[in-house]
Amino acid sequence: MLRVAPKFFTTAPLRSISPFACRFSLRSIADSAAPFNKIRIQRDDDTAFDAYVVGKNNAPGIVVLQEWWGVDFEIKNHAVMISQLGRGFKALIPDLYRGKVGLDVAEAQHLMNGLDWQGAVKDIHASVNWLKANGSKKAGVTGFCMGGALAIASSVLVPNVDAAVAFYGVPSSELADPAQAKAPVQAHFGELDNFAGFSDVTAAKALEEKLKASKVAHEVHIYPSNGHAFMNRSPEGIKRRKSMGMPDEDEAAVQLAWSRFQSWMTHYLTG
Repeated sequence: MLRVAPKFFTTAPLRSISPFACRFSLRSIADSAAPFNKIRIQRDDDTAFDAYVVGKNNAPGIVVLQEWWGVDFEIKNHAVMISQLGRGFKALIPDLYRGKVGLDVAEAQHLMNGLDWQGAVKDIHASVNWLKANGSKKAGVTGFCMGGALAIASSVLVPNVDAAVAFYGVPSSELADPAQAKAPVQAHFGELDNFAGFSDVTAAKALEEKLKASKVAHEVHIYPSNGHAFMNRSPEGIKRRKSMGMPDEDEAAVQLAWSRFQSWMTHYLTG
């Protein structure tokens, strides 16, 4: 019998981190050479946050949610990629950490543990609303790791999401129950992912059972011989993954996942 994925991990998944393991320092998001427009989005509760937009103005919109590192080079790479798939999408990255970026595992863990998850869902809701008010007839949500869990949560908690795609992340039961999903969900996991209860194969199969119960259209894909964060293919991202004990590199799996992503989002956002 498949078990429901337990609470999102709150300790380091790969090794125990001492609070004194490194000097805790945070940097602001560096200026990027990529063609991003920085905007300011207002939530219904008068909270405002920065977001970064790339892509054609009137294209279908996709909210792109960060890993636990923050809005860094890798999530920006993904957003640029998404903006160029097929006929193009308008990708919007909300800054869930309010300008902070983790430089190592301990910092990223600290930032994720301090995240207001309900507030992050409100950020996603406001981001979807912004896209639909600014040229996108439909809008989806995607995310990676922490952002993947939030993408699935958005399919449950954000009423105007038209489709979701999650990469290696499942929300805690306290945040959202995928059995209550209202938008179509596609999810991608690595067979060798060892983040138990969050993005390992057991969590992926438990998610699939929940999505079956939801009655929404769904796909759950597991990629053989791939670990966590297998979509990160920049030189910096590969170096970081190797430093965390994830040396596998599989360009074919990445291209297959992007192809599936493109087909899913094109079907639900342009139909």
